[in-house]
Amino acid sequence: MSDSASVFPDPNSFTKPLFDQLKRHPKRIVFTEAEDPRIVRVAARMVEMELGIPVLLGNREKILAIFSDLGLSTEFVRIIDPAKSSDFELFCERFERIERYRGIVNVDAESIVAKPHYFAAMMVQYGQADAYLGGNQVDPSGVFRPVLHLVKPCPSVEKAFACTVLVSNSLPNFGADGILFLADTGLIAEPEVDDIAAIAAEAGKLAHLHLGRMTRVALLSHSNYGSARDESSRMMQAAAALANERVDVLDIDVDGEIQADVALVPKAAAVKVPELAVKPPSDVLIFPSLDAAHISLKLLRHLGGAQAYGKIICGLSKPAAQVPRTACEEMILGTAAALGVEAVKYRELHPNG
Repeated sequence: MSDSASVFPDPNSFTKPLFDQLKRHPKRIVFTEAEDPRIVRVAARMVEMELGIPVLLGNREKILAIFSDLGLSTEFVRIIDPAKSSDFELFCERFERIERYRGIVNVDAESIVAKPHYFAAMMVQYGQADAYLGGNQVDPSGVFRPVLHLVKPCPSVEKAFACTVLVSNSLPNFGADGILFLADTGLIAEPEVDDIAAIAAEAGKLAHLHLGRMTRVALLSHSNYGSARDESSRMMQAAAALANERVDVLDIDVDGEIQADVALVPKAAAVKVPELAVKPPSDVLIFPSLDAAHISLKLLRHLGGAQAYGKIICGLSKPAAQVPRTACEEMILGTAAALGVEAVKYRELHPNG
């Protein structure tokens, strides 16, 4: 068994279908912080599993040294030092043009484009890679800022947001298939009604794309259909109604505002909201704030032991994701595979471009 394979557990109910699809339709995933043994192992594993071409950004000599130290092959792995790339001058010219369009002049394009996160965003935007993954060595803002600045937004989504996928085979009531999608886990601190509706609709589409079946979306609250009357519960209630109007996929069902146990446990639903007891557990959980979503994510991952993938950045015209600095190789590989499949099914997810 190779060093890369030894740190990867068997695929789970979420990652196995991703790997199967990418073996048929390999993609190019660019990793922004490649001077990291975890990324090197992931790259070697991608090639070994025939999932696509990993593109590693950073100091070439340092990355090659890590491959050598780990005894791994660089075959079918692209290693690019941004400032030494043949595309560097072209990307600088395009960056200057973008900034002039925004009314910014005398920008130091070379120093900015030389940064791997900005170079990677340019690669994805201009079709030289299919997806962007970073965050294993920087704060989230170091990933979000370049992609939001350089990758075109999706016209149907007013604000970008983040969605994290969690998988657990041991926790009870963990969605219908042991898979849950949580949003917004990364970008909009205090969403308004329109924001939450858009997050619910788009996260529902993302889950539907991956699950391939009817998908249930729950807008979470401390209230069930008006059992508590305050600003927060009314906001989630209004967002649920608006999300139902926005959803253009027939197999997405939106409920809210409802409590988390009603969304996930049929017995609880039977007591509190009987009409929901006949429905399967929710697949997508939409939270009233970034604090609520992020705290729930960390508790489920670090105390509950759920496997996490993402944060997948939704609302962009190209697939991108941020992983935490604590990410293990399995999380990074699974997130990269999710991005690759999103690239494969881009037209299904964004039929209007």
